Amino acid sequence: MRTILLLEDDENLNRGIALKLQKEGYQVFSAFQISEAEKLFDENRIDLVISDITLPDGNGLEFCRKIRNKSKVFVLFLTAMDSEIDMVNGYDAGADDYITKPFSLMVLVSKVQAFMRRMEGVCGHNRILSGNIEVNYGEMRALKRNADGVTPLTLSKKELQIMIYFMENARQILSKEQILEYVWDVDGQFVDDNTVPVNISRLKGKIGNDYIQNVRGMGYIWTEESVQE
Repeated sequence: MRTILLLEDDENLNRGIALKLQKEGYQVFSAFQISEAEKLFDENRIDLVISDITLPDGNGLEFCRKIRNKSKVFVLFLTAMDSEIDMVNGYDAGADDYITKPFSLMVLVSKVQAFMRRMEGVCGHNRILSGNIEVNYGEMRALKRNADGVTPLTLSKKELQIMIYFMENARQILSKEQILEYVWDVDGQFVDDNTVPVNISRLKGKIGNDYIQNVRGMGYIWTEESVQE
């Protein structure tokens, strides 16, 4: 059963969301303060975090940053802070999606299901290999093999998601729109026009320029064949 950590200090809202998600077949751990959420996160295997930003004992952005230091779990902000800069700050903190209050429970459920489908997409395989790069799905960890042995690749979550998307669609041209939809846009998120090129440029700098090539007017292509095991 997939697990969700719900951090929301409004008791009625917390209870309503938890009941709906439980009816959809998820196990929900409810927290009303960051201290409770941190304890639950450390003691349980969590697949998705849904968090408010303004909380009694701190800021959800800082909680998200702490999570990002130790996990690549999906994080969804659910908050009344609805300005463009608030959303940008949320994504900069490491969030995968951002929903503003008031919101539809059905929209929330659809986003949760979309995240879980992404997770299920890698089930059945332990790793993917391409050239001298390997990604371990379970650990969400990337390695690069060279003459001196194996070197861990230090990638941001977005860079890793982009690389996996390329590797799973090796030798196929992927448009900027496809990459945005897969990596950022579960259902319409704010992203800058330069987001994809900037992240791909950073990724190239870490793995080498040979793997990803620009295809003028069409997008990008991963040049090596890939194998899933």
